[in-house]
Amino acid sequence: MTAKVIVVAQQKGGAGKTTVAVQLATAFAALGHRVACLDTDPQGTLEAWAALRADAAFPFRPLTVEATQGWKLRLGLDAASRRHDLIIVDSPPHAETEARVAIRHADLVLVPCQPSLLDVWASRATLGLVSAERREAAVLWNRLPPRGRIIDEAAAALAETGALPLAHGFGNRSAFAASMHKGGGVVETEPKGRAAAEVRAVAAALAPLLGQ
Repeated sequence: MTAKVIVVAQQKGGAGKTTVAVQLATAFAALGHRVACLDTDPQGTLEAWAALRADAAFPFRPLTVEATQGWKLRLGLDAASRRHDLIIVDSPPHAETEARVAIRHADLVLVPCQPSLLDVWASRATLGLVSAERREAAVLWNRLPPRGRIIDEAAAALAETGALPLAHGFGNRSAFAASMHKGGGVVETEPKGRAAAEVRAVAAALAPLLGQ
């Protein structure tokens, strides 16, 4: 495969994996990348978003979204790689075997984590899977509050795992959900907003990790 593969993985539910996958996919598409999203989560949230996007009146940039699970993931990656240069995989929570299969094929594993001690502790299982598969992990703070001691405490707990967070994260902003309800990402629906600036900053931080 020639395409770069980002796997968004977090075994803890409610971490915002699909939101992260959508926002980054639309951001990279806006930069001119040919982006495919593979939905391996049985809940099918990413597929539901794609249906909204297909029906939207707004002329969104084209994105490929396909559902695949388990042993079919490798076939899906091979097929998508022929037509795209970036593939983002939304992996399922709570399913270690499925997550391991996805992580095994990743160039980079992005682990969304809310900035709290409990969420950092819950992320250890996912980070352990990434380490066992000898893949590179990056932690993305999601739903960041404006400020507070809780962020420093979470960062200290994360440092104990040996993982480091990206320099930029996603704030706790309603714009993210609002954009997805329209079938888009914030870089498309509110391109001058703070949420869009955060997404662009994260995409820029990920580019070197992908060799770009």
